[in-house]
Amino acid sequence: MDFATLTPAVTSRLAKLGLLRPFDLVLHLPLRYEDETQLVSMRDALFGAPSLVEGEVLSCDVQFRPRRQLVARVADDTGKLIVRLIHFYPSQAKQLTVGNRVRLYGEIRHGFWGDEMVHPKIKTVGENNSLSEALSPVYPTTAGMAQHQIAKLIHQALAASDLRDTLPPEILEPLNLPAFAPSVKLLHAPTPDIPNIQLTERTHPAWQRLKFDELLAQQLSLRMARAVRREKNAPQIAPKGELARKLLASLPFGLTGAQQRVLLEIEHDLAQPHPMQRLLQGDVGAGKTIVAALAACHAIEAGYQVALLAPTEILAEQHYRKLATWLEPLNIRVAWLAGSLKAKAKRAALEDAALGTAPLIVGTHALFQSQVEFANLGLAIVDEQHRFGVAQRLALREKGNGPHQLMMSATPIPRTLAMSFYADLDVSVIDELPPGRTPIVTKLISDARRDEVTERIAAKVEEGRQVYWVCPLIEESEALQLQTAVDTHAQLTEELNGIAVGLIHGRMKPDEKAAVMDGFIKNEIQVLVATTVIEVGVDVPNASLMVIEHAERMGLAQLHQLRGRVGRGAHASLCVLLYSTPLGELAKSRLRVIYENTDGFEIARQDMELRGPGELAGVRQSGVPMLRFADLEKDADLLDVARETAEHLLATQPAVAIAHLDRWLPGREMLLKV
Repeated sequence: MDFATLTPAVTSRLAKLGLLRPFDLVLHLPLRYEDETQLVSMRDALFGAPSLVEGEVLSCDVQFRPRRQLVARVADDTGKLIVRLIHFYPSQAKQLTVGNRVRLYGEIRHGFWGDEMVHPKIKTVGENNSLSEALSPVYPTTAGMAQHQIAKLIHQALAASDLRDTLPPEILEPLNLPAFAPSVKLLHAPTPDIPNIQLTERTHPAWQRLKFDELLAQQLSLRMARAVRREKNAPQIAPKGELARKLLASLPFGLTGAQQRVLLEIEHDLAQPHPMQRLLQGDVGAGKTIVAALAACHAIEAGYQVALLAPTEILAEQHYRKLATWLEPLNIRVAWLAGSLKAKAKRAALEDAALGTAPLIVGTHALFQSQVEFANLGLAIVDEQHRFGVAQRLALREKGNGPHQLMMSATPIPRTLAMSFYADLDVSVIDELPPGRTPIVTKLISDARRDEVTERIAAKVEEGRQVYWVCPLIEESEALQLQTAVDTHAQLTEELNGIAVGLIHGRMKPDEKAAVMDGFIKNEIQVLVATTVIEVGVDVPNASLMVIEHAERMGLAQLHQLRGRVGRGAHASLCVLLYSTPLGELAKSRLRVIYENTDGFEIARQDMELRGPGELAGVRQSGVPMLRFADLEKDADLLDVARETAEHLLATQPAVAIAHLDRWLPGREMLLKV
């Protein structure tokens, strides 16, 4: 088949489903199946389960009470059935003409006037209407694309496409995997003798073959992206380390063993002639920023500039303040570049970057803009990297002559997810918290006990401690979120008489936000009411109580990040999760996980079980191909085999690897650039 022969309306609908070429239709597998291979009598049909029955139409009328609907009576030798269509077309009324013989597929249920089917699938029975020999597929579709239309297009694509194997027998036979063509054909039209659980749970050998092919394509693309990057040139940064030693000597703390280990890994990468592409993972408060600062010192000592990019102004400004405090005493100028800067300040920052008078430039998305030029960019550090897409990371890479990249994430990524979605990166993990950190106690409290929480706040302040009160996003509305924060601020100001209560939210001007944060850091403000803008980057060791309102509405990663804003000093810390009742099952599960666990990696693992890998770690934004068929938890063994097979094919049969990729991931050029 040829997409060029389809109408623009059809191609537009197919594009909404991600179907851009005939082979995409081959891989557009059913959501479920309907069994229209066996007829049952109306008397023997099971209630509540889909059945196929056949009978003669005895009557058909349009009724208007309680609403307009088409009601027909159909009978076979064993009983009668009411067919009810609340929404119907003239063609359906014609099918249900009195005297016609029809087949009905649907669930039978008890109705007020007798047994009935509501909106069954209807087929008029002709002379040669034999029963189907295979289960009927039900495909993912979109508005304007009926099941029979998409099924017809898929049938044409299967007939016209080259379904020969991309993988040789020596790969498939040891794995006991069937050939591709029979596998994909079977999944589009399985025979009724296949146990339904093998289809729904995707354990049938045909499913295993498709999942393996998908995982293999992903592993190949990531390894090829990595190989392409290793062919590029990058500055070899191997200074004596004097600057880093001076910075360490000026700090009131030393590095943990984990920090020392990952710093050695970064130093090794910086000394290579190809670009570093390293992901630095560390739980909340593990000390990633100082590691990044030491890496920056190496680049600066070697004569290169460093750019540090953060997703929000409040986080970027926290980095700027901290790095300026550490580095400016060492005569390293740190520039600040954000979209909200006034024209004069922005011009000065741009000049510092272009002339190289500022070796370190800290900023937000503003660093991507075309007018930003660097004199000699050698290292780009991207914090919370999962919040940036492929195009943005590409834009930063092109600012320099192949700069090294260090990406940081405080969202721990489970091992299987890292193996799959970040297989093109080198991963360093800071798996040790600095000494002196006190464990954070987490409590779940109904918002009906809000008064008790307010009393706890007053007691904490009396002890000399400080408090966060976070108002999360409500019903996806920034306006409602803001109003909630404003109302909470007013309420706490009234209830906590004599205690300074501050307010910070995303719509405040940068200098206003900076003033509030400065007041909180100096303990001039004891209670800070905030929206989730304080999720990352805020470091106030004296804050030892975190209250999170409507915690049931938030994801586990965000709850863990917010909880990590306390517990940064020597004082016992508490995180109170306020929730509204009644709680849904998913909300209960999330709150149970965050209550029972403090290890970010375990929280991330359970988060993946609850939500699926596509929602975690910014995979959707990363540009890495999403998995449609494989499940990273259930198919971990297949993933291991796919990794080994990818390495083997690229080393011994690169032509086979290219053919497999062309089938599964055409147009992967963007991946090979990042």
